[in-house]
Amino acid sequence: MTKLRRHASRSALISFLLFGPMSVTTFAADLSKYRDIQLGTDLPTVARQVGATPTQAKVIHSRPALVQELGWSPRPFGPSSQKESVKGVVFTFYNGELFQIAVDYDRYETEGLTVDDFIDAISIAYGPAGRPTAPATVAPGSYGDQEEILAQWQDSQYRFDLIRSSYGSSFKLVGVMKRLEVPAQAATLEAKRLDDQEAPQRDAARLASEEEAAKAKLEKARLVNKPRFRP
Repeated sequence: MTKLRRHASRSALISFLLFGPMSVTTFAADLSKYRDIQLGTDLPTVARQVGATPTQAKVIHSRPALVQELGWSPRPFGPSSQKESVKGVVFTFYNGELFQIAVDYDRYETEGLTVDDFIDAISIAYGPAGRPTAPATVAPGSYGDQEEILAQWQDSQYRFDLIRSSYGSSFKLVGVMKRLEVPAQAATLEAKRLDDQEAPQRDAARLASEEEAAKAKLEKARLVNKPRFRP
């Protein structure tokens, strides 16, 4: 086997581990989907595709726009010889429309893979990658770890970023629908602003509710204990 064929076979194997079985059309650099999940699809359809229900989606915020997240693990249930490199996927919806797909890779199932291995495998599905000429970082992750964009695949409507986290050198692939990316980000910022603005009123209402509940509990105990009280 020539060096080129060995490289192609390795890339194909890694691609199978990262993406799972792919249809022939997937190899036509279709950036509109991940596996069989199409960006722009509504929540009920995506939920049905991954064996979930729309009610399992978590509401991130409901105003000024509805943003929801639905988690999915493609790992088979029970004992299985099939390897799955994806630890979990989070689908994010803007007003019910899928605009972002975040794929977290299992650090143990992808142990030893280099950045080039990831890029070669993903390029089989999405075509040639663009690589930043200088280190490109994104907002800190949930635990404050830094995230670096290693490569991008994009067209006029969609973009996929290969990202490496400084925490444990873990990798993830994030795909977005460009048309909804900016409105969704703006809605998230506005929701945070509204939450911060309303926090004092919300906290006051919560304290008042807790006080009322405490008074009701005491009154209930009083009604039970007063008739049987003996000095």
